Amino acid sequence: MVGDALGGFISDWLLRRTGSLIYARRNLVVLGMAGSLLCSLPILLTADAMVAALCLSGTFFFAELTIGPMWAIPMDIAPAHAGTASGLMNTGSALAAILSPLVFGVVIDHTGNWTLPFLGTMALMLAGLLAAFMMRPDHQFSPAASW
Repeated sequence: MVGDALGGFISDWLLRRTGSLIYARRNLVVLGMAGSLLCSLPILLTADAMVAALCLSGTFFFAELTIGPMWAIPMDIAPAHAGTASGLMNTGSALAAILSPLVFGVVIDHTGNWTLPFLGTMALMLAGLLAAFMMRPDHQFSPAASW
């Protein structure tokens, strides 16, 4: 919850301070994904439950830091279609929330390895971090230009 609110506050502050949607939205998403990835790495190296809990807490905090800017981006790029753009984004995140526990369970059941789901999650975080560089919240959607 703190990460959600803080991400929104930081994004708004950066936008007011710099006037740049790239800094306020995209770069904050990149920072959150990078922080999440870095916090998750020690999980692979520890058997200590307290260390794992702290790492997972940090991972979740940084993942949640991206929520404010991610919800602002549809309004930045498609103000006339913000509901549709937000709905598409929400559909993707809902599918991920539904499928990820199932995939975790299947991988663990078939391999007996608890490390593989975490490695998969880290790979997705890295992919998300790299994909975030393609986001252009400073370019508005134009239906005529996209078709």
